[in-house]
Amino acid sequence: MQKAFFLLVSLALASVFAPAARAQNIDAGVIDIAANAAPTTAVSVSGSTPELESLARTAFNAHGAFRVATAGAYAIEFAAAGPSQVTVTVRRGSGTPVLTQTVSGASARNALLRAADAAVEKITGLRGWFAGRIVFTSEKDGQKLLVTGDLFFGELQSHPVGKQQVIGPRWSPDGSRIVFTSYRTGFPDIYVLDLQSRQLAHLVSLKGTNSGGRFSPDGAQLAMVLSGTGNPEVWIGTAEGKQLRRLTRTPGVEASPAWSPDGGRLVFTSEQGGRPQLYVMGAAGGAMTRVPTDISRYCAEPDWSAADPQKIAFTAAQGRGYQIAVFDFRTGKSEWATSAPTDAIEAVWLPDARHLLCTFRGANTRRLHIVDTLSKRAVPVGPASFGQSGNASYLPARR
Repeated sequence: MQKAFFLLVSLALASVFAPAARAQNIDAGVIDIAANAAPTTAVSVSGSTPELESLARTAFNAHGAFRVATAGAYAIEFAAAGPSQVTVTVRRGSGTPVLTQTVSGASARNALLRAADAAVEKITGLRGWFAGRIVFTSEKDGQKLLVTGDLFFGELQSHPVGKQQVIGPRWSPDGSRIVFTSYRTGFPDIYVLDLQSRQLAHLVSLKGTNSGGRFSPDGAQLAMVLSGTGNPEVWIGTAEGKQLRRLTRTPGVEASPAWSPDGGRLVFTSEQGGRPQLYVMGAAGGAMTRVPTDISRYCAEPDWSAADPQKIAFTAAQGRGYQIAVFDFRTGKSEWATSAPTDAIEAVWLPDARHLLCTFRGANTRRLHIVDTLSKRAVPVGPASFGQSGNASYLPARR
């Protein structure tokens, strides 16, 4: 019974089965923990059109390193330079420009976000993440959807995938495919959606449960959890779900494998010690090593930072609910990344190793938030009127 419960939780982190943590809806807007505030740089943001200025202000308001003001240390100006081009000018105060760059994008909106990323990198030295794409799960009129778009819910496209539960969508590194788990046959199987052809195909459908599909950083391999041998274990196969090779052999349930940035290791959840905790193992096999998170009795849903291989974000039980924590191999310690008034789950890193994209889950609501791990500030993304959104995956913009 305990293993069955954990498996269900690991597939959808207790969307139904978890303790009734905090019976709240998510209407609080920005959650700013002033006591933990990190230093910010005041910037003024302007655009040559209302649309450019509004989107630019939305983006910089979501970034924990900045504070949008009428005047600041930097003035950031955006001007349309063509149908899909934007020129960004960054001035120190009102002085001589320190950056003037014309940026092209797939659309005017995308060009603005790419230009804003250029400004972020010039000012902070950190990689920008405004222009990346997301995929997340949603529901409309009883239909389960995968939704793709930019980080601020622009240029959204819905991909209906049936009426059964959909879990864990993950991008392929080149952005051409999305792998996910679905109950379309009544049992969890791994599917892949080809975004160009919009064709949906079975990727792994074996005896037992098939879940947790995730492409390796080079896109050549797929990690997953299969239970055909009687116990949910971590397996690796090709990106087409072939040549399957079993990695783990434990009496406990394994779940949620995630790749290290170099593709040489996997971090995943295992309950072999009696309670779900994080373990690391070489992608070629070998011994499992427990990650000494030492912060919670329940640690799951790990994500390894591509920008900083020393950091792993994960979901951890706190009280009767869940929050996001970050483990740092340098210090050997974990710290809480969220202080949400409701559950915070399903964290994925953004490309600067500082911000996370995660789901805040209330009694009847799920909404995506951007979290600054330094200040603990959380900013909702997408309009509240959109409805349910969660279980997101992030794809960095190509340089």
